[in-house]
Amino acid sequence: MALAEMKHEAFLKIGDPVFAQQLMNGLMLGGIYALVAVSFTLTIGILNFLNFSIPALFMLGGVVSCALLAAGVPAVGAAAGALAATGLASLLVERCTFRWLSTSDPHIPLVSSLGFLIFFENLVLVYFGSDAVGYPSPFARASVKVSDLTVSLPQTGGFLLALVLVALCYVLLKYTKLGRGLRSIAESPAIAEMLGVKVGWTVSSVYLVSGLLAGIGGILFGISYLQVSWDMGSEVALKGVSAMVLGGMGNVWGAVLGALIIAVIEVMTIAYLNSEAVNVFVYGLLLVIIAFCPRGLLGDRVKMAERM
Repeated sequence: MALAEMKHEAFLKIGDPVFAQQLMNGLMLGGIYALVAVSFTLTIGILNFLNFSIPALFMLGGVVSCALLAAGVPAVGAAAGALAATGLASLLVERCTFRWLSTSDPHIPLVSSLGFLIFFENLVLVYFGSDAVGYPSPFARASVKVSDLTVSLPQTGGFLLALVLVALCYVLLKYTKLGRGLRSIAESPAIAEMLGVKVGWTVSSVYLVSGLLAGIGGILFGISYLQVSWDMGSEVALKGVSAMVLGGMGNVWGAVLGALIIAVIEVMTIAYLNSEAVNVFVYGLLLVIIAFCPRGLLGDRVKMAERM
């Protein structure tokens, strides 16, 4: 994986410039994890539904933008095309897994969304092949030196964009008519419909927003690490779900906090130990925190809809 390039032979010292560099690298990666974690949080917190297709939507964002850039499409057009594809795929998932199957057994929509994950991944596998593909980023490896730190401009821009998108998502949920409709659906879809909320349109909006966040995460991953592959969403999705649980189920900012913690631990483990130990430390920490804090770091006794 591209993160292996971050490995350094050094001792862990807080004042060490290597430590500061890896801390910054971890925060940059955390921005991508945060987008995926918030994508999961939206469907879990509002619809009580774990959308297994989100890893595929993340992958589509990276792969479609890569294909368009390779075909000579300008960067803005490639990003727009990738997001259009991701949005349409997300709406297709909503129609086939949630709306049409809402009256079926609860496990049926889950299996259906898992089917979409497998379908999208294998569709890209046929087109791209099993090997990772270089991402023709318009920004290449643009960076600047700040004291002893090397600051990657694409990664920094991606991190800031991720925070802005999460903040906008929070404002959307908290202060808009759509957000009020979403919170009422989280309480009771039947009562929300009686109160005049357009449940079908509102649920479609949740899927669209979560899909676009995942797609943007995939584009930022390609720009930051200069490669994409058919299975790029799987590992990132595991970290995103872990971040959601670590921060507190249904809490948008908890998902961001969890994502940053997991990303920093991952990068530090690669830098000072080895890449094989990453999952031991990341998921070991998750188990320890959940054992002592079952509701997550920012979880409490308030309902998910209120915590948003």
